[in-house]
This record gives sequence, C-alpha cells and structure tokens, in this order.
Amino acid sequence: MPLAPAGLLGDLWRVHPVTSQSSRPSSTRPARGGFSVDFEQAPLLVIWEVTRACALACQHCRADAIDRRDPRELTLEEGCRLLDRIQAMGTPIVVLTGGDPIQRDDLEELIAYGKKIGLRMGTIPAGTPRLTRERLASLKAAGIDQVAFSIDAPTAERHDAFRNVPGSFDLTLRGARWARELDIPLQINTVLSRYNFHEFDELAALVESLDIVFWEVFFLVPTGRGTVLEGCTPQEYEALFEKLHRLSKRAPFMIKVTEGQHYRRYVAQQQGAAAEGEHGGRAVERRPSGDARVIGTSSKVVNAGKGFCFVDHTGSICPSGFLPIVAGNVRTDDIVQVYRGHPLFRELRDSSRLKGVCGRCEYVEVCGGSRSRAYAVTGDYLASEPDCVLALTSSA
Repeated sequence: MPLAPAGLLGDLWRVHPVTSQSSRPSSTRPARGGFSVDFEQAPLLVIWEVTRACALACQHCRADAIDRRDPRELTLEEGCRLLDRIQAMGTPIVVLTGGDPIQRDDLEELIAYGKKIGLRMGTIPAGTPRLTRERLASLKAAGIDQVAFSIDAPTAERHDAFRNVPGSFDLTLRGARWARELDIPLQINTVLSRYNFHEFDELAALVESLDIVFWEVFFLVPTGRGTVLEGCTPQEYEALFEKLHRLSKRAPFMIKVTEGQHYRRYVAQQQGAAAEGEHGGRAVERRPSGDARVIGTSSKVVNAGKGFCFVDHTGSICPSGFLPIVAGNVRTDDIVQVYRGHPLFRELRDSSRLKGVCGRCEYVEVCGGSRSRAYAVTGDYLASEPDCVLALTSSA
C-alpha cells in the first residue's frame, strides 16, 4: 500500500513550537519495566525504520522491503537530530527497525547516541547471513537495551516459507543463542494469522524454550504484502486470547499483544470489570515481579497515534507503520508538533470519535480496537475493529 500524501488532511493544523528541553514532559518509571507517559504529550515509543533494505521477502511485510538501500534514507546526522527531538518530547523508548537495520553500518552510532541522551534503545535484526555474533557483540558494546528476532512458525520449513528465504529459521535461532551468550535481553516477535493459527501451542513452546524477556505477538494487519494473507476470524482471536491470557499467568517473560487491542477487552471481561488502566485492560500481561531487563512497558492502552509513533526510512511521520497516513516529515516538520497537534494524531487519541460498535462499546477506554486494521479494511481509521467478536452480535 503506498503512503498517503502529506497533504491528505490539509494545512489546517498549527501548534506552538517546542524549542527547548525545558518544556519536555517527564517520563517516570514507577515500576520494574514500566513507564508513565502522558500520551497527549508524547508516545511511549517511537519506531524508526532506519532502512527498508532486507534480504527477506516476508509474506506479511507492510513495507514491501527489497535487498537494496534507498539513497533517500535519513543520514546519521539527521537521525541524531530526530533522536534529540524524540528525547525532548518525553518519549523514553526508540526501536530501530527495518527492513533489516543491520544493513546500516552506522547502526551502532545511532544506538550509542540514543543512549548518550538518555533513551532506551532496541533493534530488530533479520535472520540472514548478515547476522553474526560479532555484529551482535558490537550492538551490545554500543549499549543496546533489547534485541528482537522474529519467529512465525515452530519449524524451519514453515517459518522459512513465511519469510520466503531458506535457512532463516536456523539463522534466527542462532542469533537468539548468541544474544543469550552476550547477555543481551532477548525479545521474540510473532505475527499470527490463519497461516499459523493452528500452530500456536507449538510456537508458544518454542518461545518458552528460548530464555526471553519479552514476547510481542502481532495480529495480522492487511497492508503491504500482508494483503494476500488471511487474518484470524473473530472466534479464532478469542481462542488465541484465551491461550495468551493463560500463558501470561505462568510465563517468566512479558507478553505484549500488538494490533490486537481487543485482547484488553478480553482480559477485562475475565476480570469481571471494564476498568480502565493497568487492572482492567493492560497492554502487557506479565508476572507480578516483572523483569528489570525489559526495555519498557506501559499499563495504558497503546494504539496508532496514541502512545505510538512511526518514522519511515525517508523521514515520513505516521501514527503507525500499519497505518501509513503521512502527517509530516522530520526533514521539514518537528515530530513533537506533529504528534501533539496534527488532526490525525489528535483524532486517534479521542475515543469519543470512534464509530460503530467501537464507539458504543463499554470497553472503549481499555481497548479502542486496532485503528490500523480498521483503516486497512475499511479506509476509515475511526471505524469499528473489523475482527472483534462483539461486532458479530451488534449492528454497526
């Protein structure tokens, strides 16, 4: 899916400039692994796509990545300026993604600079021959807080078919072993769809065996290459939610559900209340003790443009990589002003604007549905979550 033009929402937005760190809102870390951030002022995390180059050709890829660097990528100097503005905004976490971020030779310099100014830094290398123990050691020396690898099936045959590159599964497991040897906190990312729905139990067993601190479970958003895949049905979501909830009660690692916001509704229902916040609809299910090595979490609902912001490889600012409406560009616009004041971001943070079932739902404040999936399926980012079971018993 091509990015929408920057002028999609017109030139009506204006906010006062933020010019110094004196106006930076505080980001406190009240609990092990957790941050408290005012999402009207700053996102919990910014994902920066440092390159779109990647040797894999994954079936779900939102970016349609190719194995070639784009000369329009943000430079090291531009990237450091971006990190400065993210830090000034009050955002505590930056994840450098791709494509394959290790295709950038200056990845370590970006990590080191982010650490120097007080950010927590993560990255997501691809399982390719470029991933070596030496490169991981270099990322560790630069100060990386957490590294993530993707595993989407419990066997090499199935995973490699999903990633479209033979050997990716074994290279990923080797990278995970190296990360543990180097004492780098390890995260596993998994995309769930009809492709691997039936393999969840085997996938979970594999993930449990890898000594991780964080499992991020993504539910398919049909954008980019992902438009050719089939997502889970509402009933299958509920079955997976039940398994994830049960696992979260015993696993020694944190579980975060991404683009499956109605998991929070499921948790609230299990707890017998539609309470807002950490006890009613946590973005992260975890053991009470937590894990101090985790890069960071929030008890509040995180959604596209609401606690989350995405910057692509050419500097375009979007609510999410899965909601690719361009609201500005870091080369010409201040990311602080865009996040706080652009109508797109402000609408996404206003649950009273949601339509259909989501707009009427008693769980709207603990869920809100996937704004990215609503946009991908209907073309309206305020529409109801298309894959929620509650929509089956309510008329939109």
